[in-house]
Amino acid sequence: MENHIVRVHPSAEDFPKNEHLAWKIAEVATDPVAVPDESADMAVNRIIDNASVAVASVLRRPPSTARAQALTRPVTPGSTVFGVPGTYAPEWAALANGTAVRELDFHDTFLAAEYSHPGDNIPPILAVAQHTGAAKNLTGEDLVRGIVTGYEIQVDLVKGICLHEHKIDHVAHLGPSVAAGIGAMLNLDAETIYQAIGQALHTTTATRQSRKGLISSWKAFAPAFAGKMAIESVDRAMRGEGAPAPIWEGEDGFIAWMLDGKDAEYTVPLPAKGEGKRGILDTYTKEHSAEYQSQAPIDLAFRLRDRIGDLSQVESIVLHTSHHTHYVIGNGANDPQKFDPDASRETLDHSVMYIFAVALEDGVWDYRDSYSPERAHRPSTIELWNKITTVEDPEWTRRYHSNDPKEKAFGARAVVTLKDGTVLEDELAVANAHPLGAHPFTREQYENKFRKLADGLVAEKEQERFLEAARNARSLSAADFGQLTVTFDEDVLAKAPQIPGGVL
Repeated sequence: MENHIVRVHPSAEDFPKNEHLAWKIAEVATDPVAVPDESADMAVNRIIDNASVAVASVLRRPPSTARAQALTRPVTPGSTVFGVPGTYAPEWAALANGTAVRELDFHDTFLAAEYSHPGDNIPPILAVAQHTGAAKNLTGEDLVRGIVTGYEIQVDLVKGICLHEHKIDHVAHLGPSVAAGIGAMLNLDAETIYQAIGQALHTTTATRQSRKGLISSWKAFAPAFAGKMAIESVDRAMRGEGAPAPIWEGEDGFIAWMLDGKDAEYTVPLPAKGEGKRGILDTYTKEHSAEYQSQAPIDLAFRLRDRIGDLSQVESIVLHTSHHTHYVIGNGANDPQKFDPDASRETLDHSVMYIFAVALEDGVWDYRDSYSPERAHRPSTIELWNKITTVEDPEWTRRYHSNDPKEKAFGARAVVTLKDGTVLEDELAVANAHPLGAHPFTREQYENKFRKLADGLVAEKEQERFLEAARNARSLSAADFGQLTVTFDEDVLAKAPQIPGGVL
């Protein structure tokens, strides 16, 4: 990897285009280096992972709304939408599928200087592949190259540039990564990709209020919207339109006014020319449907249940954890909604206090039952929930930011004090499903996750058809890209909420 220093440059300064971060990313996207087999295999795992969580959310309201918008825009050739037959405008299919993937907060993650869900790259890149594949003579290798490139750029931006410190939502890294991934897949020239990246960043910068306080359904739409904007940015760039530049480094640009200001300096690592893109291998998926930094605490709660015994005897539980965990899903957020049993599902899955209480009581985690209104209103849960607090521990923060994968940690140390004065302690650095966890996810676990979440929603024959196509993604022809989406039977799809028409 090569480290690139990124800082603000006054307009009067000679700052050649080939030194712009957007240009350096475009050069990574245009590098014809082969995709490492390990990266390609992981891309297949994440296609399966995305489909798992998408099918589980198809019948929920936000994905149904996004799908309703897409269904008004049939296109041939076009892109497929989870749950329904037919093909639709790629940018709207990307919105529908991206919302379905994101709705349950149940797919992959990468955490470093910033947060991210790199699997959000797949819906827009796949949608473009389905729409343009035949015309562009794309192959499965091209599709995988695009996905691996999208992951690489998002992971590298997340390593180098913190957004949340300035209350900018993490999708500001997603727009550029999707644009780069699409550019790599379509074999576009560096100039076109450069302009698309600039447009994508400019149009996908938003505040973190989407993940603050009473969190709404927009949390699912936000990354899907960024993917949609990235597609439109690539489309305009391919038609010869330009972007604000330099988009990151300009004196009125992203860093100067959205981040650390004119004196800021960031270091962004990017693969050197000829170096395989392996960023996807740094990412990790979820075994439980909850914000990633609660994955290890859930497993830790399961482990502590028997030691604690009678939960009514708990006096207090303190989770010693990282800055990010404390301030995003813990007490440090200062969100009273994180203790409100009437809060939205989106809010509850960002409350580690609620999550830890339910995991302690139930010993299992279910993407539906664990968030039901009845579950959240259980008196014993509310009592336990309000006994749980988080504190930032500098050592956990240091480990969170460590560059050593064997030391990097996203967990917590739990200190449980019982009413009789007994103190129980335990800690868990990474979730069981993490690559360094107790039972890391392999292809088998990804496929089992898909079958479990598709059970009762997708016919078994359709499940196996999809899995076979996904396993062979690298060898698919453009005509087969549509097989990487799942269709529901009409009687199942009829259970989705009927969304009244909007104005479009």
